[in-house]
Amino acid sequence: MPGVDDTRVTRVRTFLCAPQGCPYVITRVETNQPGLYGLGCASDPQRTLAIRSVVDDYLGPMLLGRDPADIEDLHRLLLHSGYWRGGSIANNALASIDVALWDIKGKVAGLPLYQLLGGRAREYAEAYTHVDGVDVDEVADLVLAARQRGYRHVRVQLAVPGTDTYGTAPTDERQAERRRTRRESWDSLAYLRHVPRALVEVRDRVGPDVELLHDAHERLTPAQARQFVRAVEDAGLYFLEDALAPEDAAHFPGLRTAGSTPIAVGELYADVAQYLPLLEQRVIDYARIRIPTLGGLTPTRKLVAACELFGVRTAPHGPGDVSPVGQAANVALDISSPAFGVQEAATFRDATLEVFPGAPVPVAGRFRPSPAPGLGVDFDETAARRHPVTAPLDHDRWALLRATDGSAHRP
Repeated sequence: MPGVDDTRVTRVRTFLCAPQGCPYVITRVETNQPGLYGLGCASDPQRTLAIRSVVDDYLGPMLLGRDPADIEDLHRLLLHSGYWRGGSIANNALASIDVALWDIKGKVAGLPLYQLLGGRAREYAEAYTHVDGVDVDEVADLVLAARQRGYRHVRVQLAVPGTDTYGTAPTDERQAERRRTRRESWDSLAYLRHVPRALVEVRDRVGPDVELLHDAHERLTPAQARQFVRAVEDAGLYFLEDALAPEDAAHFPGLRTAGSTPIAVGELYADVAQYLPLLEQRVIDYARIRIPTLGGLTPTRKLVAACELFGVRTAPHGPGDVSPVGQAANVALDISSPAFGVQEAATFRDATLEVFPGAPVPVAGRFRPSPAPGLGVDFDETAARRHPVTAPLDHDRWALLRATDGSAHRP
């Protein structure tokens, strides 16, 4: 590109939209080269406005006039600029800029992002989809249907009668209203009685030709997590996710000895250093990396290299609250890293696909990389305006969970 050495950042813009239902913050870093800009994703749906303020009022102005090619330097500069660095809000804001800079670098080079990260380590990235239901028969049928669509990995969540159960849809309007207002409580003992046995039954129904995953969503105490690992042994899970919360990470060695079920964790981690003791102690099998929460591709690619060295696989976080821009960054890492295990796949709505042309979509349970330069995803500002975000606290209500005794509980 003519004059590329003179490229400078001229503007940093943020956009709020909710075509998927949850709020997205999308950052666009613009340059003085005609048509050259990068896109980034900040995906903390509970603190959307705070993240936008960090980008608009603090980080964005610091980029103006700088060379977008100096990604390492700019990442460190912005990371340290707040002094009390880190945390989900600051990291999501930083990540949205960092990924946008990588997008620009790919466009300048005329190469898809995975090529800048070392090229192909594989032809495609295996994806997993989600199914949930009220009983074993329903869930088993949905797993087999997903297998027919090409998915070899399926996350399974089962409803527990009378209790709020993560990852399951309400069965009727009354339960839906109780879920919206968080009047349905969490009963860990009912979960422990019901779900391990049901997962074993699902395995018996679907056979060995599909990998089953399950997410405990950090709702268990360390002792309960050990009980769950023992009880679910015969389900042959591909992995058990978030059996322990980040604050209980010191209990992972005990969880490792409770059974042979592979352990996955990490979507809540906002610092790559949180992974290091778990890698060194060999107490996890899958790193559930979330690129926005970790501060972008720049730190995350280094974590992925560490995972490779310690024999841990990656399973990047990719639900609907990670935008197609964030998912494209996931796929670039998946394709280029020998440490990759499996990629979580959201089902993007038609509205989301309209707002984000080129969004990664799995075909037959596989993500194939886009040949387009950079991330390969664009952003339609006009279409985005048709999907405004809701009031700031509306999306928080899903997280306001309480236990049966009325105490506040992790969501």
